[in-house]
Amino acid sequence: MKLNKDISAIVTGGASGLGAAVVRHLSSCCVKVAIFDMDEARAQPLIGETGSLFFKVDVSDAQAVARGFEEAREINGQERLVVNCAGIAPAMKTVSRGQAHDAGLYAKVIGVNLVGSFNVASQAAAGMAEAEPIGEDKERGVIINTASVAGYDGQIGQVAYASSKGGVIGMTLPMARDLADKGIRVMAIAPGIFGTPMVKGFPREVQDALAAQIPFPSRLGKPDEFAALVAHIAENPMLNGDVIRLDGAIRMPPR
Repeated sequence: MKLNKDISAIVTGGASGLGAAVVRHLSSCCVKVAIFDMDEARAQPLIGETGSLFFKVDVSDAQAVARGFEEAREINGQERLVVNCAGIAPAMKTVSRGQAHDAGLYAKVIGVNLVGSFNVASQAAAGMAEAEPIGEDKERGVIINTASVAGYDGQIGQVAYASSKGGVIGMTLPMARDLADKGIRVMAIAPGIFGTPMVKGFPREVQDALAAQIPFPSRLGKPDEFAALVAHIAENPMLNGDVIRLDGAIRMPPR
Protein backbone atom coordinates (compact mmCIF):
# COMPACT_ATOMS: atom_id res chain seq x y z
CA MET A 1 0.00 0.00 0.00
CA LYS A 2 1.55 3.25 -1.14
CA LEU A 3 1.27 5.95 1.52
CA ASN A 4 -0.04 9.11 -0.10
CA LYS A 5 -2.89 11.63 -0.08
CA ASP A 6 -5.39 8.96 -1.12
CA ILE A 7 -4.86 6.99 2.11
CA SER A 8 -6.69 7.64 5.36
CA ALA A 9 -5.30 6.39 8.68
CA ILE A 10 -6.35 6.08 12.30
CA VAL A 11 -3.70 6.23 15.06
CA THR A 12 -4.78 5.41 18.60
CA GLY A 13 -2.74 6.92 21.41
CA GLY A 14 -1.57 9.42 18.81
CA ALA A 15 -1.34 12.41 21.12
CA SER A 16 2.11 11.52 22.45
CA GLY A 17 5.03 9.11 22.41
CA LEU A 18 5.23 6.47 19.71
CA GLY A 19 1.76 7.34 18.45
CA ALA A 20 2.66 10.98 17.92
CA ALA A 21 5.75 9.95 15.94
CA VAL A 22 3.53 7.80 13.72
CA VAL A 23 1.13 10.71 13.20
CA ARG A 24 4.00 12.97 12.14
CA HIS A 25 5.50 10.41 9.79
CA LEU A 26 2.21 9.54 8.09
CA SER A 27 1.31 13.21 7.76
CA SER A 28 4.68 13.84 6.08
CA CYS A 29 3.60 11.26 3.49
CA CYS A 30 0.38 13.29 2.93
CA VAL A 31 -1.77 10.59 4.56
CA LYS A 32 -5.00 11.87 6.09
CA VAL A 33 -4.65 11.05 9.79
CA ALA A 34 -7.20 10.90 12.59
CA ILE A 35 -6.05 10.57 16.19
CA PHE A 36 -8.03 8.52 18.73
CA ASP A 37 -6.91 9.55 22.22
CA MET A 38 -8.24 10.72 25.57
CA ASP A 39 -5.88 13.68 26.01
CA GLU A 40 -7.05 16.44 23.68
CA ALA A 41 -4.92 19.11 25.37
CA ARG A 42 -1.73 17.17 24.72
CA ALA A 43 -2.80 16.55 21.13
CA GLN A 44 -3.40 20.21 20.28
CA PRO A 45 0.17 21.13 19.27
CA LEU A 46 0.38 18.00 17.11
CA ILE A 47 -2.95 18.79 15.46
CA GLY A 48 -1.68 22.28 14.63
CA GLU A 49 1.59 20.88 13.29
CA THR A 50 0.15 18.11 11.12
CA GLY A 51 -3.43 19.11 10.38
CA SER A 52 -4.65 15.80 11.80
CA LEU A 53 -8.13 15.28 13.16
CA PHE A 54 -8.73 14.46 16.82
CA PHE A 55 -11.47 12.34 18.35
CA LYS A 56 -11.73 11.69 22.07
CA VAL A 57 -12.06 7.92 22.16
CA ASP A 58 -11.71 5.43 25.00
CA VAL A 59 -10.50 2.38 23.08
CA SER A 60 -11.70 0.03 25.81
CA ASP A 61 -15.29 1.15 25.07
CA ALA A 62 -16.55 -0.54 21.88
CA GLN A 63 -19.35 1.98 21.44
CA ALA A 64 -16.96 4.92 21.75
CA VAL A 65 -14.70 3.28 19.16
CA ALA A 66 -17.65 2.84 16.79
CA ARG A 67 -18.58 6.53 17.16
CA GLY A 68 -14.99 7.56 16.53
CA PHE A 69 -14.82 5.57 13.32
CA GLU A 70 -18.14 6.96 12.13
CA GLU A 71 -17.05 10.55 12.72
CA ALA A 72 -13.57 10.08 11.23
CA ARG A 73 -14.93 8.36 8.12
CA GLU A 74 -17.39 11.18 7.52
CA ILE A 75 -14.44 13.54 7.05
CA ASN A 76 -11.51 11.42 5.85
CA GLY A 77 -13.31 8.50 4.25
CA GLN A 78 -12.67 4.83 4.91
CA GLU A 79 -9.36 4.29 6.66
CA ARG A 80 -6.92 1.95 4.94
CA LEU A 81 -4.38 1.93 7.77
CA VAL A 82 -4.90 1.57 11.50
CA VAL A 83 -2.06 1.80 14.03
CA ASN A 84 -2.85 0.90 17.64
CA CYS A 85 -0.51 2.73 20.03
CA ALA A 86 -2.89 3.44 22.94
CA GLY A 87 -1.73 1.79 26.14
CA ILE A 88 -1.10 2.05 29.87
CA ALA A 89 1.63 0.45 31.98
CA PRO A 90 1.08 0.58 35.75
CA ALA A 91 3.41 -1.59 37.80
CA MET A 92 2.25 -4.00 40.51
CA LYS A 93 3.45 -7.41 41.70
CA THR A 94 1.18 -10.45 41.86
CA VAL A 95 1.53 -10.25 45.65
CA SER A 96 2.99 -7.21 47.42
CA ARG A 97 3.15 -6.62 51.17
CA GLY A 98 0.77 -9.50 51.70
CA GLN A 99 -1.84 -8.15 49.29
CA ALA A 100 -2.91 -9.73 46.01
CA HIS A 101 -2.63 -7.71 42.80
CA ASP A 102 -5.56 -5.33 42.44
CA ALA A 103 -8.01 -7.17 40.17
CA GLY A 104 -9.58 -3.95 38.95
CA LEU A 105 -6.21 -2.56 37.86
CA TYR A 106 -5.37 -5.81 36.08
CA ALA A 107 -8.70 -5.70 34.22
CA LYS A 108 -8.15 -2.05 33.29
CA VAL A 109 -4.74 -2.79 31.73
CA ILE A 110 -6.18 -5.71 29.77
CA GLY A 111 -9.15 -3.55 28.79
CA VAL A 112 -7.05 -0.74 27.33
CA ASN A 113 -4.06 -2.58 25.91
CA LEU A 114 -5.60 -5.82 24.64
CA VAL A 115 -9.36 -5.37 24.40
CA GLY A 116 -8.81 -1.81 23.16
CA SER A 117 -6.52 -3.03 20.39
CA PHE A 118 -9.06 -5.70 19.48
CA ASN A 119 -11.96 -3.23 19.47
CA VAL A 120 -10.19 -0.88 17.10
CA ALA A 121 -8.74 -3.60 14.87
CA SER A 122 -11.98 -5.56 14.49
CA GLN A 123 -14.13 -2.50 13.78
CA ALA A 124 -11.55 -1.16 11.34
CA ALA A 125 -11.48 -4.52 9.58
CA ALA A 126 -15.25 -4.51 9.19
CA GLY A 127 -15.05 -1.18 7.38
CA MET A 128 -12.01 -2.13 5.31
CA ALA A 129 -13.68 -5.34 4.16
CA GLU A 130 -16.36 -3.28 2.37
CA ALA A 131 -13.84 -1.00 0.63
CA GLU A 132 -12.70 -1.34 -2.96
CA PRO A 133 -9.39 -3.23 -3.26
CA ILE A 134 -6.38 -1.21 -4.35
CA GLY A 135 -3.04 -1.93 -5.96
CA GLU A 136 -1.59 -4.97 -7.69
CA ASP A 137 -2.39 -7.26 -4.75
CA LYS A 138 -5.99 -6.04 -4.36
CA GLU A 139 -5.29 -4.94 -0.81
CA ARG A 140 -8.02 -3.37 1.32
CA GLY A 141 -6.19 -2.37 4.45
CA VAL A 142 -3.43 -2.82 7.02
CA ILE A 143 -3.75 -3.10 10.80
CA ILE A 144 -0.64 -2.63 12.96
CA ASN A 145 -0.85 -3.29 16.69
CA THR A 146 1.75 -2.34 19.28
CA ALA A 147 2.95 -5.22 21.44
CA SER A 148 6.09 -4.98 23.58
CA VAL A 149 9.18 -6.97 24.46
CA ALA A 150 7.39 -7.33 27.81
CA GLY A 151 5.04 -9.71 26.03
CA TYR A 152 8.02 -12.08 25.82
CA ASP A 153 10.29 -10.92 28.69
CA GLY A 154 7.90 -9.53 31.30
CA GLN A 155 9.74 -8.12 34.30
CA ILE A 156 8.91 -8.12 38.00
CA GLY A 157 5.85 -5.92 38.53
CA GLN A 158 4.72 -6.22 34.90
CA VAL A 159 2.26 -9.11 35.22
CA ALA A 160 -0.70 -7.05 33.96
CA TYR A 161 1.23 -5.21 31.24
CA ALA A 162 3.03 -8.34 30.03
CA SER A 163 -0.25 -10.26 29.95
CA SER A 164 -1.87 -7.58 27.81
CA LYS A 165 1.04 -7.40 25.36
CA GLY A 166 1.29 -11.20 25.22
CA GLY A 167 -2.35 -11.15 24.17
CA VAL A 168 -1.59 -8.67 21.37
CA ILE A 169 1.17 -11.00 20.18
CA GLY A 170 -1.16 -13.98 20.36
CA MET A 171 -3.95 -12.41 18.30
CA THR A 172 -1.71 -11.28 15.43
CA LEU A 173 -1.53 -14.50 13.40
CA PRO A 174 -5.14 -15.68 13.83
CA MET A 175 -6.47 -12.20 13.01
CA ALA A 176 -4.28 -12.09 9.89
CA ARG A 177 -5.60 -15.49 8.87
CA ASP A 178 -9.19 -14.42 9.56
CA LEU A 179 -8.80 -11.40 7.29
CA ALA A 180 -6.60 -12.83 4.53
CA ASP A 181 -9.52 -13.55 2.20
CA LYS A 182 -10.58 -9.91 2.56
CA GLY A 183 -7.21 -8.51 1.54
CA ILE A 184 -6.44 -7.09 4.97
CA ARG A 185 -3.02 -7.57 6.57
CA VAL A 186 -2.33 -7.63 10.31
CA MET A 187 1.06 -7.07 11.92
CA ALA A 188 2.42 -6.14 15.34
CA ILE A 189 5.56 -4.36 16.50
CA ALA A 190 7.15 -5.24 19.84
CA PRO A 191 9.29 -2.22 20.79
CA GLY A 192 11.99 -2.37 23.42
CA ILE A 193 13.06 0.65 25.46
CA PHE A 194 12.24 3.84 23.57
CA GLY A 195 12.82 7.48 24.36
CA THR A 196 9.19 8.37 24.84
CA PRO A 197 8.23 11.38 27.00
CA MET A 198 7.66 9.05 29.95
CA VAL A 199 11.18 7.56 29.73
CA LYS A 200 12.73 10.95 28.97
CA GLY A 201 11.20 12.16 32.23
CA PHE A 202 13.36 9.72 34.22
CA PRO A 203 16.60 10.99 35.80
CA ARG A 204 19.56 10.90 33.42
CA GLU A 205 21.25 8.10 35.36
CA VAL A 206 18.13 5.94 34.98
CA GLN A 207 17.99 6.61 31.24
CA ASP A 208 21.67 5.74 30.91
CA ALA A 209 21.20 2.51 32.86
CA LEU A 210 18.30 1.51 30.61
CA ALA A 211 20.30 2.29 27.47
CA ALA A 212 23.26 0.25 28.74
CA GLN A 213 21.09 -2.89 28.75
CA ILE A 214 20.61 -2.69 24.98
CA PRO A 215 23.31 -4.66 23.08
CA PHE A 216 23.39 -2.53 19.91
CA PRO A 217 22.87 0.26 19.41
CA SER A 218 23.34 0.93 23.14
CA ARG A 219 20.88 3.79 23.34
CA LEU A 220 17.18 4.36 23.72
CA GLY A 221 15.12 3.72 20.64
CA LYS A 222 13.89 6.78 18.79
CA PRO A 223 10.12 7.14 18.25
CA ASP A 224 10.90 8.09 14.64
CA GLU A 225 12.42 4.61 14.18
CA PHE A 226 9.18 3.04 15.34
CA ALA A 227 7.23 5.27 12.93
CA ALA A 228 9.55 4.33 10.06
CA LEU A 229 8.82 0.65 10.67
CA VAL A 230 5.08 1.35 10.67
CA ALA A 231 5.44 2.97 7.26
CA HIS A 232 7.54 0.09 5.92
CA ILE A 233 5.00 -2.48 7.09
CA ALA A 234 2.21 -0.52 5.41
CA GLU A 235 4.11 -0.42 2.13
CA ASN A 236 5.52 -3.99 2.12
CA PRO A 237 2.70 -6.40 1.16
CA MET A 238 4.59 -9.54 2.20
CA LEU A 239 4.62 -8.51 5.84
CA ASN A 240 1.60 -10.21 7.36
CA GLY A 241 0.69 -12.22 10.46
CA ASP A 242 3.90 -11.65 12.40
CA VAL A 243 5.41 -9.62 15.24
CA ILE A 244 8.61 -7.65 14.68
CA ARG A 245 10.82 -6.99 17.71
CA LEU A 246 12.28 -3.49 17.46
CA ASP A 247 14.64 -3.63 20.40
CA GLY A 248 18.38 -3.55 19.60
CA ALA A 249 18.61 -7.25 20.60
CA ILE A 250 17.66 -6.65 24.23
CA ARG A 251 16.24 -9.48 26.33
CA MET A 252 14.82 -7.96 29.47
CA PRO A 253 16.24 -9.13 32.82
CA PRO A 254 13.88 -10.00 35.70
CA ARG A 255 14.04 -6.43 37.06
